Amino acid sequence: MTLMKTAWAVAVATTLAATSLSAHADKKEVVQKILSSQQGALDDMSRNVAEQPARQLAMGARQILVQGVPEDKREATAKLVDAEIKKYLDGAIPAVRASAGKLSTSVLGPIYEEKFSEDELKQLQAMLESPVLKRYQSLLPEMSNALLEKVVADARPQVTPKLQTAEKNIRAILDKATGGKLSQGEGKPATKK
Repeated sequence: MTLMKTAWAVAVATTLAATSLSAHADKKEVVQKILSSQQGALDDMSRNVAEQPARQLAMGARQILVQGVPEDKREATAKLVDAEIKKYLDGAIPAVRASAGKLSTSVLGPIYEEKFSEDELKQLQAMLESPVLKRYQSLLPEMSNALLEKVVADARPQVTPKLQTAEKNIRAILDKATGGKLSQGEGKPATKK
């Protein structure tokens, strides 16, 4: 009888283990589908991560162009700067995108598996693949732009005077700090102390 109980216990344990492995494999498969459906968001994130330093470089270069480069050389210099920024982006965006693609499975996969049941993952997958959600997401840029346009138009009368005052005050601070170099560039006489 002991042999029979042992055989039965082994059979039950094997069945449970196989079921558990199958469920785990099913869960991993659903997680992979979710990660695949989020590729567009990963690409957007990658682009933003790579573009942020480029925006900072462009802003800094623009300031130097306006303040330090003679007017007759600005356009040519700006084109050279733009070419360098484009070269950077051409290399950085694919590198960040590849890194995000490589790491999304190892970083996000375990989080999905730990925080969601298989049923919840299937619901999430269905939601993410929903035609209504896809249509909504495709309309977001249009809706955001429409709202942004109205907000800018509505807020402009209140914001413009504040911006002009800030620009004037910052220019005065910088002019004083540079010994009048900014006002000299405008054809105004520099005041010396």
